[in-house]
Amino acid sequence: MRVIKIGATWCSACLIMNKVWNNILKIYNIETLSLDYDIDYDEVQKYSPGDILPVFIFLDDEVEIKRIVGEISEKEFSQQVEKILNEKNN
Repeated sequence: MRVIKIGATWCSACLIMNKVWNNILKIYNIETLSLDYDIDYDEVQKYSPGDILPVFIFLDDEVEIKRIVGEISEKEFSQQVEKILNEKNN
């Protein structure tokens, strides 16, 4: 599984979610590609991120299996990751 993380330096929700994401990565071994909405604009547009940041796109064999958008609690994010991993392993 791989995650495309799209955020921006000016995005306050992105800053909050960076901390949440770093805590998630301490628990789960997830390959991550981080893209900046402005700097990596052309690459970002390939994923149709929409207007709300951050966007976490979960991929399995390069196929999108889940998208988490915006700011959510660390507990909720962890539950979502756990659900994705359980579904993937079944």
